[in-house]
Amino acid sequence: MSITVSDVSKGFGGRMLFKDVNVTFNRGVNYGLTGPNGAGKSTFMKLLIGAEDTDSGHVSIPARTGWLRQDHSVYDAHRVIDTVIMGNERLWDALVRREALYAKGDDLTDDEGMEIGELECTVAEEDGYTAESDAAILLAGLGIGQEEQERPMSELQGGLKVRVLLAQALFGNPEALLLDEPTNSLDLDSILWLEQFLQKYDGVLVVISHDRRFLNAICDEIADIDFETIILYPGTYDDMVRTKASMQSRREKDQSEREKKISQLNDFIQRFKAGTRSSQTRSRAKQIERLRPDEIKRSNIARPFIRFPEGDPSGRDVLSVRDLSRAFDDNVIFENFHTEVQRGDKVAVLGRNGIGKTTLIKALLDPQNQLEGKVKWGHNTRIGTFMHDHREEIQPGSTVFEWLFAHRPEPGQEHARAILGRMLFSGADGAKPTGTLSGGEAARLSMCFLILMEFNVLILDEPTDHLDLESISALKEAIEAYKGTVIYVTHDRDLASAANRIWSYPEPGKLLDYAGTVDEYLDWYEGNVKK
Repeated sequence: MSITVSDVSKGFGGRMLFKDVNVTFNRGVNYGLTGPNGAGKSTFMKLLIGAEDTDSGHVSIPARTGWLRQDHSVYDAHRVIDTVIMGNERLWDALVRREALYAKGDDLTDDEGMEIGELECTVAEEDGYTAESDAAILLAGLGIGQEEQERPMSELQGGLKVRVLLAQALFGNPEALLLDEPTNSLDLDSILWLEQFLQKYDGVLVVISHDRRFLNAICDEIADIDFETIILYPGTYDDMVRTKASMQSRREKDQSEREKKISQLNDFIQRFKAGTRSSQTRSRAKQIERLRPDEIKRSNIARPFIRFPEGDPSGRDVLSVRDLSRAFDDNVIFENFHTEVQRGDKVAVLGRNGIGKTTLIKALLDPQNQLEGKVKWGHNTRIGTFMHDHREEIQPGSTVFEWLFAHRPEPGQEHARAILGRMLFSGADGAKPTGTLSGGEAARLSMCFLILMEFNVLILDEPTDHLDLESISALKEAIEAYKGTVIYVTHDRDLASAANRIWSYPEPGKLLDYAGTVDEYLDWYEGNVKK
C-alpha cells in the first residue's frame, strides 16, 4: 500500500502553501517531510490524516495508518497500556465487545455466542493475545516503565503522554506511519530506540523532525516543501541540502549566462537598428524574446547567520560548583554536584524531560534555587540567558526593531538592523509588532538580543524549540565559533556535538560531569549504564 496525493492545493492565511501537488509515498520507504517554519509541514500532515480538508484534489492513505495524535487529554480515563492498544482500532473494538459479552455470563443469546466466536477470530488475526506484551515492549523502549503502564493517562505529565501516544501510533504494525515531531519529548535513549524501530519498519513512513541526525539516520528520501509543491530527493537530509544548493546554483548560473547574452544582443540592436542591418536587428530581438528568463523562484532554505560576539572576555575560571544539591518534595534531583568550568568550555546538559535539567540551570543562576552547596561565578563573567520562558521577555507593545534597539542603543540603529537582517528579520519584518511573533520568530529575536549584548557566558535552555533545521545548524556553528563559555540544555544530538563537556543524568537523581564529546559519552553510557 502507498499514500497517494493527487492534484492537491491548499492555502492558508491568504498564502498558497501547495498548488496541484502530485506525489506518491511508497511502502518500504522512509520519507522525511522538510521545509522551514511556516512552509506548511504540519498542514500537509493534517491533510494526509484527514484532519484538514484540501482546497482541491484528494489524498488516499492505507486503512491501517498510525499517526501521532496531538490531543493529549482525550485518553485520560484509560490505562496507559490500553491507550497504546487503541492504536489498532479493529482489535480494540473487538476486545471491548468481547469483554462486554463475557460479562453477561450465562445470559448470552445464541447470536451473542456466535458473535463471541467471530470476535475471538478477530482478536487472533490482530495478534490480540500478545497485545499487552507488545504494547509494553513499545512503552519500555520509549522510557515508560511497567508501573506507569498500569496508571491512568490522567496521572502522566505532558511529555510522558506524548510518548504513550507515540507508542499508540507504532502499535499493531500499521501499513503507514505519519509522525509529526516524534522526538520532541524523547531523551537520547528513546530517540536511539525509535531510530532502530523505524529503520526496521516496512510500511510507508512520513516523518517531520527538526533533529538532523534523526532524519539522516532513518530517511531513504526527503519530501521537501518548496516552490508551492513537494519535491522528492533521494537520500538523507544532508544529501537533499547539497542537491538543492547545487540545483539552485545551476539555475542562477544559467540565468546569469542568458542575461549576459541578452545584453550583448541589445548592444547589437542599439548600434545597428537605424542602419542597413535592420533584418539582423529584428532577428536579434526575436532571440532576446526566446532567451528572456522567467523569474527564478528562490529556494525556501533560508539560514540565519548567527555569531555571538564575546565582548570583554571573562577570567579563565568561569564557574566553580561545590556540593550543589536540589530536591523537590523529597525527590532528589541532584546532590553533591562538583564541577569547574573554564573559559571557552561548551557544556551540553542532557537527560530526559522532567529529570531536572532546567532545575540545574536555575540553581546555577539563582541562590534561592539551591538547597545546599556553593556556586561561584568567576571574574568579569557577563551572563546572557535563553530560557524556556524567553517568549515572556519580549513584551508586546513595540516593534521588533524597537524592542531590540532599546536594550543597547549605543552602537546605533544600523548595527541593530544588521543583526536583525542576519537573523532573517529583513526590511518590513523589523516593523512587525512583538505581540504577533510566532514561536520561531520569538526565538530568533531572543538570539538577536544575545548577539547585540555581547555576553561572554551564554546559558541556553532548549534553544532549538521552534527553530527549523537550518536555524539549528546555524546555532551549532555559532556555538562552535564562540570564544566565550556556553552551557546549554538540548535533546538534539547534532547541537550537542558542539560541546566538549557533557553534564548528564544517566539515572534519576544522579548528575554526571563527563569530559568528552556527546558521541564519546554515548559510547561510555552504552558500556557502563545500559549494559
